[in-house]
Amino acid sequence: MTTQVLRFIRRGEIVTLPNVPPTRTLLEVLREDLHCTGTKEGCNEGDCGACTVVVGEAVDGQLQTKAVNSCIKMAHSLDGKALWTVEDIAADDGCLHPAQEAMVQCHGSQCGFCTPGFVMSLFGLYQQHAHAGQPITRADAQHALSGNLCRCTGYRPILDAAQTMLGLPAVPVDEAKTLSKLELLAHIPRGLEADLAYKSPTTLRGLLAARAQHPQAQIVAGCTDVGLWVNKMHMDFAQVLDVTQVAELKRVEQYPHHIAIGAAVTLTDAFAALVADRPQLGAFASRFAGLPVRNAGTLGGNVANGSPIGDSMPLLIALGANVVLMALRKGKVVHRELRLEDLYTGYRKNVMAADEVLAWIKVPKAVANERSRVYKISKRFEDDISAVCLALNLHIVNGKVAHASIGVGGVAATPVRAVKTQAALLGQPWTADTVMNAMATLRAEFSPISDMRASSAYRTEVLGNLLQRYWLESQGLAAINLESFVLEGEAA
Repeated sequence: MTTQVLRFIRRGEIVTLPNVPPTRTLLEVLREDLHCTGTKEGCNEGDCGACTVVVGEAVDGQLQTKAVNSCIKMAHSLDGKALWTVEDIAADDGCLHPAQEAMVQCHGSQCGFCTPGFVMSLFGLYQQHAHAGQPITRADAQHALSGNLCRCTGYRPILDAAQTMLGLPAVPVDEAKTLSKLELLAHIPRGLEADLAYKSPTTLRGLLAARAQHPQAQIVAGCTDVGLWVNKMHMDFAQVLDVTQVAELKRVEQYPHHIAIGAAVTLTDAFAALVADRPQLGAFASRFAGLPVRNAGTLGGNVANGSPIGDSMPLLIALGANVVLMALRKGKVVHRELRLEDLYTGYRKNVMAADEVLAWIKVPKAVANERSRVYKISKRFEDDISAVCLALNLHIVNGKVAHASIGVGGVAATPVRAVKTQAALLGQPWTADTVMNAMATLRAEFSPISDMRASSAYRTEVLGNLLQRYWLESQGLAAINLESFVLEGEAA
């Protein structure tokens, strides 16, 4: 197999790299091939943010930039895009970018190892707010830095820097030049793709054809899990099939009764669509990993991965989501649709045929009398893996449970539906006695394992407690969870 020449924009110029292996990460290319060591290698699993860079692409004629983790981003996924590292954002005369200058003025760095990643997250935040002409609130800063860890400075001066940088002299990105270069890059002729080790089709039919021809290729999207297989488990893949450039699958489509989310839609954009329909999901969406992971990972990838502790699946099960699988057979595009929970057959195993691709996730829209909530229990509040995740979607009509749909993560080999608990609630009066009975049913319905995140007994107890929290919130008690907690002095 051969590899396509990798081309991207950096410092306003086209960078061309031949012979980049399909599983080589962007961080490896930066540090080892381009000798740009300002970007740091920390955890090498997308958790600490030391390797954060900003990637840009043209979207509807505008430059869209996002902070991502370079350690788990396959280098070839950068093809045709623009890149900024911490070494690229100062002015040509050496004047620091406001994100850098604010860190200096606010004493936001001690040992300095994590600083490049923080600066790049701040750079991404700066670009977003400078465009919109909006001030940066403390909450904005915390959201943008949720994927960055600091072990010595402390976060207060870094958050101060985030709120300070818009008041400093600007060092603007030449967006017109970048867009022009991206347009030029898009029209550079490409060679034949039949034998490429890294395939990145741009159409749905092209994706399905590639899957039919290469059923053993490793499918990737944001690589927020596959990147760990490469870095931590030292896996190597002879062929990689990237879905993220398929135009049809990068869309979120609105229909009268459901939202259709393409498999290449990032978690950031997918959750934005879900929260627009159900605003109460906003707090949970912000706890799904850190922002750089949400900017790279896709909802389709999270679902297809099938981890029993994947955060999106309990929610999607509770909302009644379906998945659409597609394939190209005898020259015809075929598809089948099934309930999301029916996709899984065992631990990280599913019903997809070798030539099938998960193409769409269809989520019913909110309806009257619906009470949707999802709770995540983890050791850290942000950027952490769930010990238990419970999602509930109940319809309360005239004081009775007219509909009950419950998804659970962290209690079985796959994400599961709490069928017995649903039955215990359906048709019953929405009272404390009904909830107490359902809590007992929920605790008895699963036999979770003990592992490094939680014991079996803890998971069982917490499941019932979360259902009780749902009941208390339905009775008007709001200040009973971390979402409503505000640290003194941090409200601004």
